[in-house]
Amino acid sequence: MKKIYIASLVIVLLVVGVVFTLILFQKKPSSEITNTLISQVDYQCDTGKTINAKYYEGAKAKEPQPEEMPTPTGSVELVLSDGQHLTLSQTISGSGIRYATANESLIFWSKGNSAFITENDVQTYSGCVALAKDPGGLPQAYASSTAGFSVRYPANYIVDPAYHYQGLGPNKKIEGVKFIIPTETATGTNLSSFDTGVSVETFPNISNCNAGLFLDSTNNGTSTIIENDTPYSVATSSGAGAGNFYEETVWAIPNTNPCIAVRYFIHSTNLGNYTPGTIQEFNRQTLMNQFDVIRRTLILAPSNAN
Repeated sequence: MKKIYIASLVIVLLVVGVVFTLILFQKKPSSEITNTLISQVDYQCDTGKTINAKYYEGAKAKEPQPEEMPTPTGSVELVLSDGQHLTLSQTISGSGIRYATANESLIFWSKGNSAFITENDVQTYSGCVALAKDPGGLPQAYASSTAGFSVRYPANYIVDPAYHYQGLGPNKKIEGVKFIIPTETATGTNLSSFDTGVSVETFPNISNCNAGLFLDSTNNGTSTIIENDTPYSVATSSGAGAGNFYEETVWAIPNTNPCIAVRYFIHSTNLGNYTPGTIQEFNRQTLMNQFDVIRRTLILAPSNAN
């Protein structure tokens, strides 16, 4: 009898062990997996401040009762340029996505491609615009909370934040920021580094945003180009005078207000003006390719992304 009891006890213990092992190693359903990284975004804010945000998806919340708001379960991990490193829980928000500390002393809001932070009811990180990831060769970033965009550019380009395009004539300036090629890019060629570059410009109070607004005249009117699901209104213009050649290509983004566009401006000179063999023709395709890469990093904040 004693042997039977011991054998039964061993069997019971084995069964319990197997069941426990199955429970322990059973894979959780995907709806129960917590802290799943869904995106990582770098923001550039006013006064040079920056935010690195990692957004996480939380466990699936229970179904809300009728007329109840769904309970958010996400979180965000923030690294701020002032040295703070903290994790906030998502809270209920009427607009955008809201994260806060337990005592609500620090609140992080994000909406579309923009964000801001308040600390003790004071906005300490404002005008923050998301940055595109560096595709390679564009380590620098420029962001304008006023114009509502960010863009990346090469380290050796010269930035002119007070730039105004004046090609439309007197009293018709277009505001923007220009990224001018470095002198070494033009050295030994007929390319001018004085004003060749890429600019991001805004045309206010426009209901029909198109590239033609940014040029005094166009070569062949405007055309529509769709690139990576983004539609552009594109127009070109060219001119010459006193041995100088000017070429412009404007990529405007329809349905933005203010109307926003990226302008390629290429200034070159006549090779015939130089002693043969001293200057070579600049590589236009290489230059255009770099301008394209810069343009593709343009990100619009909600005010412009209508």
